[in-house]
Amino acid sequence: MATDVYDELAGSQAPLEVPTRVLTIGAHPDDAEFGAGATLARWADSGAEITMLIVTDGSKGAWDPEIDQNKLVARRRAEQARAAAIMGAASVIFLDQVDGELEYSMDLRRRIAGHIRRARPDVVLTHDPWQRYQLHPDHRVTGFLAIDAVVSAREPLAYRDLGLPAHRPSRVLLWSADEPDHVEPVTPEWFERKVDALLCHSSQSETTMGGAESGGDQRVAFVDRLTAWHTENGQQFRVGPAEIFKQITP
Repeated sequence: MATDVYDELAGSQAPLEVPTRVLTIGAHPDDAEFGAGATLARWADSGAEITMLIVTDGSKGAWDPEIDQNKLVARRRAEQARAAAIMGAASVIFLDQVDGELEYSMDLRRRIAGHIRRARPDVVLTHDPWQRYQLHPDHRVTGFLAIDAVVSAREPLAYRDLGLPAHRPSRVLLWSADEPDHVEPVTPEWFERKVDALLCHSSQSETTMGGAESGGDQRVAFVDRLTAWHTENGQQFRVGPAEIFKQITP
């Protein structure tokens, strides 16, 4: 595929200049932290205004069949707020769709496009909806909603009833990308911030972090796993530890 024809698919190994405004669109609390936590913390410390949009309520994020799901939702909201504060995010928006049952709809696409127009981000970060063998349906649906909402948000004739001017981000970065082509460095300082943000999501300690919240060997194993992942990411591009993305120019 010639990138001179499809310029929107032209990637870059050079880190982006620090954006003024950033919007993350994640299916669940903790998704953005896993995909881009170090990058978000670095940008926030350099002055970027970061808004985090969470599409679902996280109500399926536990293995205990007897858990009170209302309490779980409240807990996950609080965890997300603490993680966002650690990364330096300015605000968190919850769309409260039912976890595990997310369906693509024009209403949700419209709502997300409205948030893009309100936040006016230079960069949008979200799931790669084209990732092969992505098992979780919420991740796939959120990625498609986010990409399509970016397109709608940039079109002046779309959703005129919102009363919000069109906005075109300069970049979309897709985490967990099937074909990554963009690199953002992960230095020790930002890595620690990412770990601290992830550990705020204590309700997910059993399901996704191997009990890292309890400390000791479990925390060491989790940190080692993240370290290996970032190192492997960077090696693909002959650089140091990194978070990697598919870059699209809307």
